[in-house]
Amino acid sequence: MVGMRTTLDLPEDLVNEAKELLGYKSKTDTIVFALKELIRRHKIEQLIGMFGKVKIDIDIPASRERPGSRSGA
Repeated sequence: MVGMRTTLDLPEDLVNEAKELLGYKSKTDTIVFALKELIRRHKIEQLIGMFGKVKIDIDIPASRERPGSRSGA
C-alpha cells in the first residue's frame, strides 16, 4: 500500500474516541481502519441490494460431473 501524506482538520474528540474504542495508538491506524470498514460495509450493502435480482441458472449435478466419466459405470 502506497501512503499519501495529507493534512486534515478532524474533530480531535472524535478521533480520540475512535482510537479508544478500536484500541489503536496512532491516529493513522485508526483512520485507515475506519476507511476500510466504511468501504467493507458499503460493499456488503451493495451485495444485499442485489439479493433476488441476479438469476443464476446452473445445472448443479451436471457441473459436478467429470469430463469422460459415465454415471453408473
